[in-house]
This record gives sequence, C-alpha cells and structure tokens, in this order.
Amino acid sequence: MCEYRESLPIRHFPRKKEKLYSLSIFRSSWTILSLVTAARAMSSISNHRAFQLRVDPLTGNSEWVVIEEDQDQGTEIFKNSEHPMLAMTSYLDMLNDFPRNRAYAEAINKTITAPCHVLDIGAGTGLLSMMAARAMGSEASMQHGKVTACESYLPMVKIMRRVMRLNGMEKKINLFNKRSDELKVGVDISSPADVLVSEILDSELLGEGLIPSLQHAHDMLLVENPSTVPYRATTYGQLVESSFLWRLHDLHNNEVKASDGVRLVPTGVDTILGVKPQQYAYHCDALEKEIKLLSEPFKIFEIDFWKRPDSHGETQVSIKATNDGQIHAVVSWWVLQLDREGTIFYSTAPRWISLQNNKTGDEGWCDHWKQCVWFVPGQGIPVSNDEEVHLQAVHDETSISYNLYKQSQTEIKMHDIKGVDSLLLLSPERIAIYGNDVWRRIMLTAIRNALKGRIDPLCVVADDSVFLTILVAQLSNTSNIISLFPGLRAKGAQYLQAVADANGFSMDRVQVLEKKQSLSSMLDTNHKKVDLLIGEPFYTGTEGMLPWHNLRFWKERTMLNSVLSEDALIMPCKGVLKACAMSLPDLWSSRRCLDKIEGFDHSVANTTLGACGELPSPQEGPCLPCFVWQSGKYKKLSSVFTIMEFDFSKPISPCSGQIKVEFDEPGMCHGFALWIDWVMDLENSIVLSTGPEERYWKQGVKLLAKPVAVGIEGSSSSSSSECCAVVMEAWFEPSNGELIVKHVFS
Repeated sequence: MCEYRESLPIRHFPRKKEKLYSLSIFRSSWTILSLVTAARAMSSISNHRAFQLRVDPLTGNSEWVVIEEDQDQGTEIFKNSEHPMLAMTSYLDMLNDFPRNRAYAEAINKTITAPCHVLDIGAGTGLLSMMAARAMGSEASMQHGKVTACESYLPMVKIMRRVMRLNGMEKKINLFNKRSDELKVGVDISSPADVLVSEILDSELLGEGLIPSLQHAHDMLLVENPSTVPYRATTYGQLVESSFLWRLHDLHNNEVKASDGVRLVPTGVDTILGVKPQQYAYHCDALEKEIKLLSEPFKIFEIDFWKRPDSHGETQVSIKATNDGQIHAVVSWWVLQLDREGTIFYSTAPRWISLQNNKTGDEGWCDHWKQCVWFVPGQGIPVSNDEEVHLQAVHDETSISYNLYKQSQTEIKMHDIKGVDSLLLLSPERIAIYGNDVWRRIMLTAIRNALKGRIDPLCVVADDSVFLTILVAQLSNTSNIISLFPGLRAKGAQYLQAVADANGFSMDRVQVLEKKQSLSSMLDTNHKKVDLLIGEPFYTGTEGMLPWHNLRFWKERTMLNSVLSEDALIMPCKGVLKACAMSLPDLWSSRRCLDKIEGFDHSVANTTLGACGELPSPQEGPCLPCFVWQSGKYKKLSSVFTIMEFDFSKPISPCSGQIKVEFDEPGMCHGFALWIDWVMDLENSIVLSTGPEERYWKQGVKLLAKPVAVGIEGSSSSSSSECCAVVMEAWFEPSNGELIVKHVFS
C-alpha cells in the first residue's frame, strides 16, 4: 500500500500516515480525506472541540464536521453514528501487533523500576501509559510517581478515557487532549518528566513528527539525561532490482514500447508527469519472488530517543554490489532498540532478513508498519558483482531521501528534483497503469470503436484522465474535447499545453474547465450536444477509497444528462460488481477483536475501531480498501461471481443484486474481496478488470465477524460442519455512494 505525505508542523500526528487518506468513519460513506487538516484545526481551537473534513465520494464536495467533547455518549464517539468510527485507521492493526506490544511491555518494565514521572507522547488508547503506571507498582508507589499522557486526536482521547476507566487507571494517568508541544511545565505539569515513552513512528520512521516531538520534549518537558522507551532507532537499506517497482515510476521508458503513439512523458520533458520524490510504504514480502537483491543490508541513520536529535542529518555509505543487475530501488526498514542495554528489539525488516538471521521469518504480519521503497530515477543504475556504489542519505524533520551514484558517473540527484512544483504528480500505481501496454490497448480499442462513423464529435472527458483526452485528440482530428478534470483543473490544462505538440494535436480543440463547475446547459457546450462521454474512470486523490466510489462517473453522467445527444455513447457503458470468497488469515487477525493486551482490557474499543465481531446488532464491520495481494497470506475459495450491474446508459439509481455461490476450495473463509469491472463497449467485449489479479487497483474487503470453515459440495473430504455455499446480497445507495453487503452461509 502507498504512503502519501506532506510535512506537518505539529507534534504527534493522527495514526497512521499510511491511512490518513482513507478514513471512512461517518454514518454514510462520506470519507475523511484529511485528518491532517483536522489535526491543524485542533491546535487552534478548544481542547473540547475539533473539526474534521469529510468528502462525499460521488460528488467530491466537502464539508466540515464538528466533533464535541462529550464523555457521556457511551460507546459512541459521534452522535447517531451507525458504523465503526475509526475502522479505516491503523489503530486496530497496531494494537493487534503482539511482538510490538510485548517488546514495549518488557522494555517499560525493565526501565521503570521505581516511582518517577513518565511522559507518554501520542498516547492513543493509553496502552503505554498504563504499562508505565503498572511498572511503578502499588497505589502507595504511585503517590510518589505519576504518568502524564498527551493525545491530540480527540476521538482517541475519548477511547483512552473509556479504556483507562475499564482498567481502573483513570486516577493514575493525567491525560491531556493536546499536542506535546502545547504542554507547559508549571502550567500543565508540575515538573519535567524523568522517563519518556512514545510510539510516534510511521513506516519511514520520521513521518509522524518524531524529530520535532523529541526536540521539544528534550528542550521543555524532560529532565537532563532522561530514560526513554524506545532508546534508539536505526534505519537500514538494501539495493534491489525489481521490474514491478521500476514500472511504478518510470513512465517515460515504459510507454516508449507502446504502439498507440500517446506520449504522456515526451522526450525532453521527462519531469512533466511523475511520482512525488519520497519513500513509499509497501509490503515487500509480497514481492519477494520478484526482487533480486543486489547488496547486503547497510546501516543508514541512527536516531537516539534519549538525547535531542538534529533536524538535519546526512551520511555517506559505500556499498559493494553482491550481484549483477539493475538497481531499481532502495528498500529500507528500521529496527527499534527499546532498552538501554540492547536486549529488546522490534524490527520492520522484510521476511528475507529474518530468514538470513535464522529466524522463522513468520513474526506476524502487520499493516501499520511496512517497508519503504525509494525509486531510483529512470531505468535505474546498472551494477556488476563487487562493484562499489555510493549512497548519500539525507533526512530532515519528517522524511529521508537518497542520492545513489557510482564513481564513474555523474551524481544522480534523487531528492532535489528541479521544478517539482510544476510537475503533474500521480500515485505510483497510476503511473504504472499509464505505462501498461495491455491497459493502453484496451483504451485504444474502445475509443477507436467509439469514434467510428462520428463526424465532428463533441467528447467530454468526465474524470481526471489526461490519457483519454490525448488519445481522443490523436484519433480524431475533427473532434472537440471538453475535459472536466475535477481534480486536476488548471494543472491538467497546463500539462496538456506542454505535451500537445509531442502528441500531434492542437489545444484549439481542447477545453479544460479550470474552475469548479459542470456542464449544466447547452451554453457551456457552445450549443452542441455531447456525442461521447468517457472516463477510465479515475479521480485524483481517491486512491485510498473503495472501488465503487469511482461510480462518481455515473453521478457525473447523470448531471450531464441534459446536454447528451440522443445517440450519445457513454464509456464505460456499465460497471459490474464482482466478488470472490477469500481466505485472508493475516488481514483478519490484524482486525480481530481486542481483548486483553499485555494484561489491559481493550474490549470497549472494538466497536469504535471496527473490529471483526463484537459489533452491536445490526451493525457490521465496514468494507476496507486494500490491495489483496499485499494483505499477507491469501487464497481464493470460490470462483469470481457477479453480484449486480450498474447501467450507465441511464441516470444513477439505487441498485441491488443477489447470488448463491458454491465454494471451489476448502478452507477457512475470512471474508470477500469486491471490486468493479468496467465494461467499455456495448458488445461487452472490452472489459477492464480491477480485481485482485490486477495489482495496481485496490479492492474492497468485507471481513467476517468470525472465520467460517467451508468445503466443496459433494466432496468426500467435506464435513457436516463445513458450509458449502453462500448467498451474497448487495445494495447500492446513490444518495451517499454507500454499498451495503450481506451474506448468509449454508
């Protein structure tokens, strides 16, 4: 899964940055796209109120929602809520990470051996704070010691209060709904803290504000030479060759092989469209068979928690290649040393590192921390076995970047790309899709067929597809094109202007609506009816959302109904909701119900965090947007089946479908993967699938409350306790874009 980041001037960010753009915690499928903004807002308003921005997935419209501090709402955080509030965050996965929990418990017990003042930054549910209070011993001991916890995210503050109350800890921990840099000695706390416990780490290590949080703590909140848990973090890297990773960023060299003539990145303007130069979080274990290791692991940075870190750091590493190959990426991870003596560790290393260290390599899958990938520009750097490569690593307060070069070549600047502000920046998966020859052939065939027999057609591109705009302009010299570009707007227009000559079309025939408006009448189309309405569909900034949120295209089509000609062709013509029963043991375990975590009962958080099971009837856990192929171990237990279809030739309307499916494979069913197949033509012959086999699209996963044993009907190995079929039902509600999925096993 990819990680999107912006530098944030706050201490302790809402967990986790991997999930910030996919939070769906309100009663409808309104999706929070910016807890970052919420965190900023919280810093300037009352500690008893916060704002969050929610966005309607079918319109792109947003509004602010006020979250009030109200301790007496029981198990609900938002009034009248019908769904788990924080189901799309990584809190649940983090709390189900047994190795992490055990390592922190051991280190805290080892570090805190007498009453003292403990500060917990980014307290979350209060797990580390309760560990610290317990480590100080009896009630009498606590009279001489104290725990100060700060948590800036109001919904988590509410959860923490309930968890502390359940465990009898509310009087032992002083909780502040503040960022750590808002705490003041002599105002909020009487004296500096002796011990710091914290877990403000993302997959890259620094992205949640670790450095500025530590700096302020050491300057203002801690005694000199404090004890800390963790004690130190060390980042490591490894050079790898991987065609898959290369395709995620090098659009120029991948599209050179395409025969359609479209050049999204023409020669000479290689930086006009690309990915943001940063590290991206991926489950690299899922790519293990496709990765060729080109070096041994090497140390990059050490960040000490026990002393004030520097805002800027730089290091040079000489690396000897261990294989011939092409360096496509730097894969990195970190290792926490939790105690001063160096006996307690936690690592985010890929599985192959554990195997090299004679461990099982099966330490437990988790999604809240992954490995990170830094793409080497272009086609990478060729190396031979034993050849020396030089790495320059630089970190600022929130990120790490690299230069990689050989002595025989000019240094390649990878973290200081000139003109970044002028780039059209897309996700790595979108870059890979645009460079995929099969995908491009599908689009080429569909558009060519749609244009047949049409003279001077008016084509409207409803989504953010620069590819379709250029393709139509190329294939039809007489067409006029209006690109709505709801997300790209002016940047899309500037991009088209820059690549028009290279693609052989004139901008005289292309209009981009640069303001937030829609085609509401014939005046907007120069009194001409629309002949073609097309989309991929693709909307920028929605990569973390569920597959059916791209039914925004259907909504757009409905709004344009009055300007469509009688024989207007809509492409895609329809969407098909597909599904498959899945065994997903790792993903399910990461979302399972919380009970006691290192002795502390967290069951009151299950409903709010959307745990598998334990939700009050008739509530069910939400569908999660995720890459199935990156979800640990998985296995298909049924054939792919169709639940319902969405007909784009008609205005948007409620839909439903039902189907009974028999299982093809025995095993434990943990849920269902769901996705949309886009039918591009009226003959149903050109279909674009976004299912689990297609790794550049996320699927929706509906996890079961409890795993169900399934078998094959009539099989001699099936037992009477196994289910052999399931009835699936789904309802789509266009008023809010919500898809409700139900199932009954038999």
